[in-house]
Amino acid sequence: MSNPTTPVLEPDVDVRPVEDLAKPWRTVVFNDPVNLMSYVSFVFQSYFGYSEDKADSLMLEVHENGRSVVATGGREAMERDTQAMHEYGLWAACQPDSGSD
Repeated sequence: MSNPTTPVLEPDVDVRPVEDLAKPWRTVVFNDPVNLMSYVSFVFQSYFGYSEDKADSLMLEVHENGRSVVATGGREAMERDTQAMHEYGLWAACQPDSGSD
């Protein structure tokens, strides 16, 4: 009795070059109809440690343009920042940094 050979199935994994993993990511905060502009500025100062001027500038960008890149860095750090923005009640997303914004 012979044993038929069973093909070995390779897992379907996303294999990216190491340099892709090192590319920067960004935390983007979006305008929303709920939070006051002063609160958004407060969050940026409290969480990121931005000066009042920097926080106000980013807040105005969110308000006037509908969104602002508030931080850039490694993916895990930007995921943490995005989660923190959610915990503060802000609308935010973690995105790959395309370099175009």
